[in-house]
Amino acid sequence: MTETRVWLCRHAETATPLVFHGAESDEVLSPLGRQQALAAAEWFCDKTIDVVVSSIMRRAVETARPVARACGRSIHTEEQLHERRVGALCGTSFSLSAGPWVETLEHWTAGHTAFTTPGAESYNDLVARLLPAWQRIIEQHQGRRIVVVCHGIVVKVLLLTVLKGWGPSRWHELGRVANLAVSEITASSPNEWTAVSLLSVPPVVMQVNENAAASAVGKSEA
Repeated sequence: MTETRVWLCRHAETATPLVFHGAESDEVLSPLGRQQALAAAEWFCDKTIDVVVSSIMRRAVETARPVARACGRSIHTEEQLHERRVGALCGTSFSLSAGPWVETLEHWTAGHTAFTTPGAESYNDLVARLLPAWQRIIEQHQGRRIVVVCHGIVVKVLLLTVLKGWGPSRWHELGRVANLAVSEITASSPNEWTAVSLLSVPPVVMQVNENAAASAVGKSEA
């Protein structure tokens, strides 16, 4: 089998980044997010990308579009790569210190992967939806160089599922999925994936973030 190489990445920043969106909210990118996507396109353009795959959600497609254009490719969409359904959490403030999401992670990392909050997908639900979609992508584009643009929790569940030795108990160890964090993984035989890098934000995207932060500080001091 010819090596398959995948760059699995989260979309750029949304217009309202501090709330839960989930599959229930088809949010667009913020102005900073659009700059991040253009920077990512610059980073990807010399990597001889064969295929660009995106979630059907607008924040993913808007991120994938400049990447595909820079690489001279069209976008293939995969419906089942959509964001996690979050139910009652949709539109509420995002918190990593307390609340339903923290409780959910406590259960998942303890092995209670069927746990969920009202209307939301469990870890088991996510694996059942995402793994067949992943396998379709790999089977259709075996031996090629693939960019997959989707969502933070989708990225994380896929990595914890397809990389040998990982799993939900190592959720926190894997780390945070920042906007446009990229994980590069390869396989030279089916279902034997190796990580080249995990959840790394490309330097050109980091520079965009730093410039935006500096500009915000400058405006606040004016």
